[in-house]
Amino acid sequence: MGPVRHTALARGAWRNCVEEIQRTRILEAIAELTAERGAGEGAAAVTIAHIVERAGVSRATFYELFADREACLVAAFDLGVERAAARIVPAYTAESRWRDGLRAGMAAFLAFLEDEPALARLCVVHAMGGGPIVLVHRTEVLERLWEVVDRGRLESPTGKEDPPAVMAEGVVGAVLSVVQNRLQSDSDERPLMELFGPLMSLLLLPYLGSSAARRELTRPPPRVEVRPGETSSATESRFEDPGVRLTYRTARVLTAIAEFPGASNREVAERAGIVDQGQISKLLGRLEAQGLIAKMGEVSSRGAPNAWRLTDRGERVERVADGRSPGGSPQLRR
Repeated sequence: MGPVRHTALARGAWRNCVEEIQRTRILEAIAELTAERGAGEGAAAVTIAHIVERAGVSRATFYELFADREACLVAAFDLGVERAAARIVPAYTAESRWRDGLRAGMAAFLAFLEDEPALARLCVVHAMGGGPIVLVHRTEVLERLWEVVDRGRLESPTGKEDPPAVMAEGVVGAVLSVVQNRLQSDSDERPLMELFGPLMSLLLLPYLGSSAARRELTRPPPRVEVRPGETSSATESRFEDPGVRLTYRTARVLTAIAEFPGASNREVAERAGIVDQGQISKLLGRLEAQGLIAKMGEVSSRGAPNAWRLTDRGERVERVADGRSPGGSPQLRR
């Protein structure tokens, strides 16, 4: 392969990577904006102007990637489902028993809701008002959940009358209703994992009886493990550092630190546009564990604010997230 062809292929791969990063920025932006507007307005109040401003892309870039706002919303819903399934499906299928699979899947689902709050709200809370195509996609997801829960009829104790097939629809609906109410509550800051026991009890009651349902109220949830690659998007698989989840929020935080070395948690959150202090603490902790950021010196006293800087690895990732070439020159940014 000649040098000209090799260079052309490299540029093409880079263009694909940047376009996928821009696409992810847009999808996470519409999810965040929808969540911020709450149940009263939701997706209907989010315009393309809002989306491109939050994502940091041009209107022309938006229309290169999506036909319209509705197509963007559908893709954002699908992204949320994809990320949730990347956790839930492996957890469920790793168990040989239906009950254990449900427990593992439920724990993975609640962990996803904690880690991806905007996409979680879009999928669980706002999908009903997202338009006819989103509703079709939502129904397809629900049908898969109904099928999994309905397998509980095969687990019913001998002599117990099997519940009707429609029971699965009711149980799944009840679980999602509880989760939806918690996600919509701005004043309830309790961890969603606290719902694990009650939700498992709700799932098992029609199939295994009241004794099994009561036991779930006191059983701890299984440990949730996210193995590298389980939540990888197309962007991450093409990115040269596969251990990094290059999401829109990651990009904003890295850029904030790049532009203001020494920023505290609060200052990073303000510059990155992240309101939830709990989320910024989690995100900074994850980026530190991945070796992308580090604290500048030692914290002088207990309770003193952190001062963050990018590591060499973090600088490389930030250049990719900002749409620049590895050498640092602006490329493909619109």
